[in-house]
Amino acid sequence: MTDDLTRRRLALGLAAGALLPTAALAQQEQTYSEDEILAAAQHFFGAGAEGLATVVAHVFEDNGRPNGYIEGNEGSGAIGIGLRYGSGYLHMKNRDNTRVYWQGPSVGFDIGGNGSRTLVLVYDIDATPEIFDHFVGVEGSAYMIGGLGINFQTNQKLKLAPIRTGVGARLGANVGYLKYTDQPTWNPF
Repeated sequence: MTDDLTRRRLALGLAAGALLPTAALAQQEQTYSEDEILAAAQHFFGAGAEGLATVVAHVFEDNGRPNGYIEGNEGSGAIGIGLRYGSGYLHMKNRDNTRVYWQGPSVGFDIGGNGSRTLVLVYDIDATPEIFDHFVGVEGSAYMIGGLGINFQTNQKLKLAPIRTGVGARLGANVGYLKYTDQPTWNPF
């Protein structure tokens, strides 16, 4: 009787142990590794983007593996009150790329304008339509000809980490939101 109970416990333990790697593997199949994101970022921004590896490592250290990312371009400007407009493509593993647009207002001690290439890491997204929402964030900018920056945005489910590199003349800090949509619009609200 004891040997039979021991064998059952051993079999259950082995079965439970076998499930953990399978679950971890399934999660990895739906997310992007740091190397995959760094390669995509270097291809998108250009291999010479100074500090890119450090920024990507920082985001992974704080947030782990994203399950999507957006590659796009944007323009923004502010004199106390600002506006930002952009567009790009959402990439998710095992899914078609989806066109996304974003726009939004900001307010703060912020002046100037800039154009940026933007790589947005997307966390906790299960379905493409979840990106079409408002995301609140705080940003500080210091562009004088060029620069690389990151900020974080969130709604009630998803977390976004936009990494931007661009050109322009802009200095300040602001708070605002971006609205991600499936159609372009001039309405930032």
